[in-house]
Amino acid sequence: MQVERYLSRISGPLLDRIDIHIEVPPVPFRELSDTTNGTSSEQMRAQVIYARERQKDRFQGRTTRVNGKMKPPEIRKYCKLNKDAEQLLKAAMEEMGLSARAHDKILRIGRTIADLVDSEEIQAEHLSEAINFRTLDRNYWQQ
Repeated sequence: MQVERYLSRISGPLLDRIDIHIEVPPVPFRELSDTTNGTSSEQMRAQVIYARERQKDRFQGRTTRVNGKMKPPEIRKYCKLNKDAEQLLKAAMEEMGLSARAHDKILRIGRTIADLVDSEEIQAEHLSEAINFRTLDRNYWQQ
């Protein structure tokens, strides 16, 4: 209810300018008391450093330094989608009524997720995760 009230005050164009937005539900007690280890800080740090190195190499000799700052021509060049990912993006655009700005943000995020797992091409699972980082778009357009 609180999120819905907040969203009603935010315009679509403003929401479009936020790269990542997700709802974080309360964590169930069972998960809080679980002793299973997840990704350690050291492992995550190593992944991020590697992804940043990939970006550094990708943009060598350009003014752009990171995926989040890619301009549309760079997005078209560096955000290659496989066939499944392309169909997924098309479906998300149509179902969620996303703007061109949201489309580009999803591709930038997808490129970063692909970099984190050392993938040249953006796969459907990378894109799916990127789309899920735009949950407020979905909520905004369904009101």
